[in-house]
Amino acid sequence: MSVRHHRRPLFASAVLVAAAGLALTACGPENSDSAGGSAASAPATAAVTPSPAGGPASGAPSAGAPGAGTASHPAAQKPSGASPSGGTRPGAGSAGSAADHPCDIQNLAIQATARAGAPNQWVIEVRNTGASACSLSSSPGVDLGNSTSPDQSKNIKPVLASGTSRFPVPAGQKAYAVIDLDPSGATTGTVPGINEINVLVDQDGTNMPLANTRNFPLDSGARVLNPKMGLYRSSVADAVTSMAAAPK
Repeated sequence: MSVRHHRRPLFASAVLVAAAGLALTACGPENSDSAGGSAASAPATAAVTPSPAGGPASGAPSAGAPGAGTASHPAAQKPSGASPSGGTRPGAGSAGSAADHPCDIQNLAIQATARAGAPNQWVIEVRNTGASACSLSSSPGVDLGNSTSPDQSKNIKPVLASGTSRFPVPAGQKAYAVIDLDPSGATTGTVPGINEINVLVDQDGTNMPLANTRNFPLDSGARVLNPKMGLYRSSVADAVTSMAAAPK
């Protein structure tokens, strides 16, 4: 009987020790949090704070960082005319290339004729007979005078439509400019003795000297008063529209 009374307290002590161990295990994490325990026990997350300026959030990956959404942010577009490989697509920039190559007078066919249905208007036509595109000044150099006068310094120059860009002319194509000798249609007060129209198809003196001026006789009785002229265009209709826009 004495042995039984000796073991019972040991069994009870074992139970008490086990219970205490369980209690300590259950309270461990809570006590660790409250005491500012090791960060390794918490998930490794980074706080993301929105940028006040509307830019990328602080703490977020930058656009160039590995893993950032670069596929959803395409590169800036290339200028018009550029191919994906960085070259120039076929046909792009042809006007610019022509502008770099002024037309050679030897590769031009030039004529000036009265415009049908508009007796006071004349059409200057320039055809590029060369093998490649070239360019002319924005409008031809034109003056009106008397072919027999020794003094051509008083020749009349038309008022021009505004514009300074050189006009490209593809190989085999034409450029047109229209001049109205008497826009008001006046029959009195016109300048007497005008019988010739003088045309320098490229009035940029560095590309074409005055010696390349072409002279075309005007119809007898041509009336000239405050003439005006448009810019080169690829059709007569467009050249008329440009001429109409010239100031009076």
